[in-house]
Amino acid sequence: MDKLRNIEVFVSVVETGNFSTAAEKLGISAVMVGKHIQQLEKHLNARLLQRTTRRQSLTDAGEVFYENGKRVLEQMKLTESAMESLQSVPTGLLRVSAPVSLGSSVIAPMLARYLNLYPQVKVELVLSNARVDLIGENFDLAIRIGEIGDDRLVARPLKPYEMVICASPEYLQRNGTLESPEDLKTHPCLIHSVWNQSEGWHLANAGQTTSAWPVNSRYVSNDGHALRNAALEGAGLLLQPKVLLAEDILRGRLIPVLESFIPTPRAVHVVYLPDFRPRAKLNSLINYMTENDFY
Repeated sequence: MDKLRNIEVFVSVVETGNFSTAAEKLGISAVMVGKHIQQLEKHLNARLLQRTTRRQSLTDAGEVFYENGKRVLEQMKLTESAMESLQSVPTGLLRVSAPVSLGSSVIAPMLARYLNLYPQVKVELVLSNARVDLIGENFDLAIRIGEIGDDRLVARPLKPYEMVICASPEYLQRNGTLESPEDLKTHPCLIHSVWNQSEGWHLANAGQTTSAWPVNSRYVSNDGHALRNAALEGAGLLLQPKVLLAEDILRGRLIPVLESFIPTPRAVHVVYLPDFRPRAKLNSLINYMTENDFY
């Protein structure tokens, strides 16, 4: 097992490019990474890495060992997966990727409830608005909003992602309500820098043709929760996923506007790689997600 760990550390160092990044990825110290490499080189009686203060490179022996070491680790994963398929009880680690807002508000508590049902499963939830590479970044599944964008993946639909425009009652009392998207130019809007960019809000017109309506903004943030808090303080109009504002709307803290101009909800899918081997832990989470209306 020590030899396998040494190989895993060496492969990680090669693929990440340095000891410190490999250490962070593996959850150990850079010093410990160095010890694993030294132990491996001593066992093989060969230098695998050439290191300077600025860069590192593989020796000839290192290149050969890297290619073979990767195959050893891949075979080990296949063996573990085959053994896992024999288990009727879901066991092991699941790495999940999800968009930041949906992930923190909806997926995170859903995973907590899932773990209560399957005590032998562990979950690592990584939140990012970037689309991860399930193979290259070693994720078991991901939540995707909108187009899936990869025909290699299996996709299972979840509840569509509805948007809503809201403002606080105090704001609407001061500034009046809105009748059409054209009224946006007279109201300050709270802008999410990731979603909106500079083209405006995508809303339908009277003919139900969706287009980008320019908005007047004095408040921009890359965090949906920050924008929600600003809206609660009466700073302007807020365009957000409905699921994130449901409690505020229910309690009257935020009032929806322009509801007839909101475009069709966006599709949401859980995506994962096809696998001919049944994996109890992965299947249990996919089934839990698709069989429960968790938002």
